[in-house]
Amino acid sequence: MENTSDALCGRWKLFGLTAGLSAILLVFSLAFGLQAADEDAKSAVPAGLGKVSHPKDNLPTAEKISLGKQLYWDKRLSKDNTIACVSCHDPKKGWSNGEQFATGVDGQKGGRNSPTVLNTAYGQFQFWDGREPSLEAQAKGPIQNPIEMAITEKAVVEKLNKIEGYKQQFQKVFKTDVTFDNMAKAIAAYERTVLAGNSPFDRYKAGDKKALSEAAERGRYVFFNKALCSACHAGPNFTDNGFHNVGIGMDKKEYDVGRFAVQKLGGNRGAFKTPTLRDIGRSAPYMHDGSLKTLEEVVEHYVGGGIDNPFLSEDIFPLKLTAEEKKDLVTFLKEGLKSGDYPMHEAPKLPE
Repeated sequence: MENTSDALCGRWKLFGLTAGLSAILLVFSLAFGLQAADEDAKSAVPAGLGKVSHPKDNLPTAEKISLGKQLYWDKRLSKDNTIACVSCHDPKKGWSNGEQFATGVDGQKGGRNSPTVLNTAYGQFQFWDGREPSLEAQAKGPIQNPIEMAITEKAVVEKLNKIEGYKQQFQKVFKTDVTFDNMAKAIAAYERTVLAGNSPFDRYKAGDKKALSEAAERGRYVFFNKALCSACHAGPNFTDNGFHNVGIGMDKKEYDVGRFAVQKLGGNRGAFKTPTLRDIGRSAPYMHDGSLKTLEEVVEHYVGGGIDNPFLSEDIFPLKLTAEEKKDLVTFLKEGLKSGDYPMHEAPKLPE
């Protein structure tokens, strides 16, 4: 017959071993779960792009993104219920609007082209002049702008708080009724899902040397070498996130001063943010003033060295490209940077 104290000791050792194994399994399970979640997040990012960063006070959830999408598509965010974010940033038009300028309430026109929302998740500055540092700050601007959506912060909050479907969602996502700050957070969370990548160029860079057509491959060489487009259109998002005077609109007596209005340095006069070139073939017309209708016109502008002016970027100078090289360069821009899984979002059902 076994000794009682030895038996109890053995049982406690067995219990300790079991508990220890359970704790180890729990740690591994949690670690695997976090790794799986991280992998899921990465898998949502198209090939060729980096990880999307999110503000600590605006981490994404499915519910928040869904709410942001509804707000983005809802014309009730404007004074007269005629203009939504999507009115000027439409997925069917390269997440721009297909026109030279943005059109707001009462048909009012701005003086700048609508920049694409594609990959703004990676932007260090928002708007052509970079006056806002985040998508959250950017989202508030057009809503209050008198020539865009033309509604006050107080009025839009009161309007949305009368819509039960919005009140319920804001309570679920933010634990509050509708607020202007949380409206902006939801819209920004949605906009960070609007990503363009997985292009033939990305597949080419990953090792598939047949991903580009012969013309696009020749255009790729021109882009990175003879034309030096990559001096400004650099990195995974094809932008240096900087500001440059590229000689657009500088022949006007009263030209758009661009970045200078935000940061009053002489070199910022007439300088505008370098846009992404991802899916650039979808978002005509081009440049900050929408003055160039086609990519062919854009290439001709740079080949000519832009409109000469005292603030012209040192990266802009006349290029010696043949007719074939110019044609191949346009082919690379249109074909090589076209997304394999473009985010052609459809309008959501809006709350009542």
